Amino acid sequence: MKQGLSLRVSQHLALTPQLQQSIRLLQLSTLEMAQEVEQMLDENPFLERGDEQAEREAFGLDQQDAPVATGERIAEVASSAGEAEAAGGDEVEASLDGGGSIEESWEGDGTVDVSPDDAEWGGDAPARGAGGQDDDAPTATELASATVSLQEHLHEQARCLRLTPEEQAALYFLIESLNEDGYLDEPLDGLARDFWCQMYPGQGEPDLEAQEEAQAHLRMALGWLHSMEPIGVGARDLRECLKLQILELRNSPEARAALALCEQPLELMAKRDVRRLMAACGLDAEAVRAGLALINRLEPKPGRRFADAERNVIVPDVIVTRAGRGFKVQLNPDVMPRLRVQDTYANAMRQGRGEGHAAMQQRLQEARWFIKNIQQRFDTILRVSSAIVERQRNFFMHGELAMRPLVLREIADELGLHESTISRVTTAKYMATPFGTYELKYFFGSSLGTETGGNASSTAVRALLKQFIAAEEPSKPLSDNQLSDLLKEQGIECARRTVAKYREALRIAPANLRKAL
Repeated sequence: MKQGLSLRVSQHLALTPQLQQSIRLLQLSTLEMAQEVEQMLDENPFLERGDEQAEREAFGLDQQDAPVATGERIAEVASSAGEAEAAGGDEVEASLDGGGSIEESWEGDGTVDVSPDDAEWGGDAPARGAGGQDDDAPTATELASATVSLQEHLHEQARCLRLTPEEQAALYFLIESLNEDGYLDEPLDGLARDFWCQMYPGQGEPDLEAQEEAQAHLRMALGWLHSMEPIGVGARDLRECLKLQILELRNSPEARAALALCEQPLELMAKRDVRRLMAACGLDAEAVRAGLALINRLEPKPGRRFADAERNVIVPDVIVTRAGRGFKVQLNPDVMPRLRVQDTYANAMRQGRGEGHAAMQQRLQEARWFIKNIQQRFDTILRVSSAIVERQRNFFMHGELAMRPLVLREIADELGLHESTISRVTTAKYMATPFGTYELKYFFGSSLGTETGGNASSTAVRALLKQFIAAEEPSKPLSDNQLSDLLKEQGIECARRTVAKYREALRIAPANLRKAL
């Protein structure tokens, strides 16, 4: 075998740590971005916020509102009856894992001086709680967290009841076991075991007598829970939830008919099968329709309004406002972190090159690249948002009916970016418009052909379907075929199957379920 040397030219793509971080930051949502910034501030000593405020003490008055675990609260309630030994006095210790090894290389140019690029980024955005703003004014997140939850609402009512400590503990346990809809997912026998274990921690599994005693406490507490507002809370299934609400109504013929209907399979009520319900309940058609109308007014999810109040608040990344005849697109200053390189530490790097100097230099370069990548992230979001506003100008003037077809490739070609980059930018990023707050992906949609040879956006078609259905006669709802014909009258070619797909995406029931009784 003959050995020799040869030259070969090839191309390959290498993702540097800087590029990997840039891609990762680009696809993060606002909440994830804030978490990433907090993590980097904890790990990198060269990175700091602008107008940094002193941290609060870890313990003290600020800790008085810290949430207490359910088991500890139940044990605390039980201890008031003289069972302090069952409550336990174990202290809860919290440990924070800090620090991390640098696995990638953040090789810089070898300099440690503070460069002009190390200046604070986001200086145009007012810092949270700083200069010119009311420091005591609550933020949107604080307002959302201040909303009363379902459990808090029930606990307020429980405090007005005269219960023994054991009954209070059982009622507290049931309230904390509710799901977000206000239902008890687990049977009482399973809950009784968990209740006993939390009442008497460290005593192993309960015996048969203890299990029955715990079940008796929970059954009594369940009766108290069923009497609370909202009516229907604490139900084990939909049938029980409806019955609890019907029993609170007056003993009218409609209520009696509704109770009889609740004993039948729920599928018959969902399909509004009046004939089969008449035969099963022994009622006439008028009574069945009256009972169904009453059931239709009930709340199938008692905790819905509390869950809606606790939903995550969407903070827009971009704000679009009218400016004369056009529109102004700007980044939301509340989501832009103000970061800068720590001057003191960076200048101290020039004083010596002792042990650990190379690792500290990597940290300094990492902080610089993090600031640059954040700036690039927001610059890209602003560029893409501006292009979307320019393309969807009719939407911002007339609403969703004026939405035009738009695909990711159009924005990518206009900005000179890759289509995957546009996809990352438009995912979990939101834009506040005069018509509401929308995800950036909302402005993209496929096209449907028209009689004139043009294209109509699928978003506009869905909006048109909502208008048709909202204006329909309740006793004669429009079928998918009729909706398809109405779209054809508007010059839009849309098949019945496509209409059904759009209707289901809008969470609108079919015609037979929309029909009024």
